[in-house]
Amino acid sequence: MTNRYAVILAAGQGTRMKSKLYKVLHPVMGRPMVQHVIDQIKTVELDKLVTIVGFGAEKVAEYIGKDSELVIQEEQLGTGHAVLQAKDLLRDKEGTTIVVCGDTPLITSETYQALFNHHEQTGAKATILTADASDPTGYGRVIRNDRNEVERIVEHKDASEKELSVTEINTGTYCFDNKALFQALQHVSNNNSQGEYYLPDVIEILRKQSEKVTAFLTPVFEETLGVNDRVALAQAEKVMKKRVNEKHMRNGVSIIDPDNTYIQPDVVIEQDAIIHPGCVIKGNTIIKTDAEIGPHSEINNCEIGESTVIKQSVATDSKIGSRVNIGPFAHIRPASEIGDEAKIGNFVEIKKTKLDNQSKVSHLSYIGDAEVGSNVNIGCGTITVNYDGKNKYLTTIEDDAFIGCNSNLIAPVTIGKGSYVAAGSTITKDVPGDSLSIARARQTNKEGYASRIKNRQKD
Repeated sequence: MTNRYAVILAAGQGTRMKSKLYKVLHPVMGRPMVQHVIDQIKTVELDKLVTIVGFGAEKVAEYIGKDSELVIQEEQLGTGHAVLQAKDLLRDKEGTTIVVCGDTPLITSETYQALFNHHEQTGAKATILTADASDPTGYGRVIRNDRNEVERIVEHKDASEKELSVTEINTGTYCFDNKALFQALQHVSNNNSQGEYYLPDVIEILRKQSEKVTAFLTPVFEETLGVNDRVALAQAEKVMKKRVNEKHMRNGVSIIDPDNTYIQPDVVIEQDAIIHPGCVIKGNTIIKTDAEIGPHSEINNCEIGESTVIKQSVATDSKIGSRVNIGPFAHIRPASEIGDEAKIGNFVEIKKTKLDNQSKVSHLSYIGDAEVGSNVNIGCGTITVNYDGKNKYLTTIEDDAFIGCNSNLIAPVTIGKGSYVAAGSTITKDVPGDSLSIARARQTNKEGYASRIKNRQKD
């Protein structure tokens, strides 16, 4: 098999993005667009991957340094100049080099593989990835001769009226014979209005040397979208969202309204799960079979068990068991673990808490920094008072305990197995197992006192 190399061009500042963030780090479906390029292109079994960086090189290195060798282009003098920065790593190697832009996050691994195969099977020195554009305005046109061979690439501003009618456009992605590429780059000049060295000039140089240049026409134009501003970023997001959602639906997931459902690429959803409109599901979330999410829920880096139902709620960095009911309007904060058949009701916040099987926190409660056993009932308005202004403390509620409404459990404290806490209690000491704890002031009724208050208010 021919050796394969890749050069990703990611040195441009991206001024049209009008952003402090380096262009190729702008996320598409939660992942930097250059990471999408790397993830897809790595599937073709590369021998070396080189990314050319410039502005914001340190930030890019934080994201992709483990996946690619980085070379800095100190001055941004054009795409040809950018590729030339990889010469010390690649110029003497035999094989095929693909050059792709870091702002084209939608090109799939299948397209990269097909481009490599076409290039190597035809024995070409260069192959251009092209697409048929319904509106080719602004794109370089690929001009073929009478034998359907690629003759040249003409930029839109330089094209004749006849050439402007051509709809086959240059996508900016190429395969080259590696040695031929670096030899030709030595002859690319910057004799143009921008004073830059353009990679497409390599095509003309190779043609003048009577070398074979081919084109591979991708059937899906939208894959080739380059992201240069926020409008294109939103278009890429829309295409990627549709692609991800369709994958899940074809795998047996019911997405009720895919146009209004946002699922990031790393999410795993098993068949027969149901995703309702307005959901945002992110990170490395796993949703098991028959689970039902939404509507309007946000799930990030969670494991959701079989047949669990989450309605209008937020869950982050937590593990949720099977046959659990959550919501509406619950908040599961990081480092929580919810057992099977538990219930988290409306306006309940859970934080860094283990809630064991069949336990219930049905409404209007805050349970933080707690270990709650199985079959525990926590009444409305209960708060684990876990923070003294400096440190967090643990509340332990053992199996089968019953916590009455509007109770304050002042941590660190333990409620023993099978115990009851009376409604309205403020618990400051441990409660032994099988006990009833009452911690509230004795009720006093002063008959007729209300009238005295009313009369005083009239005076």
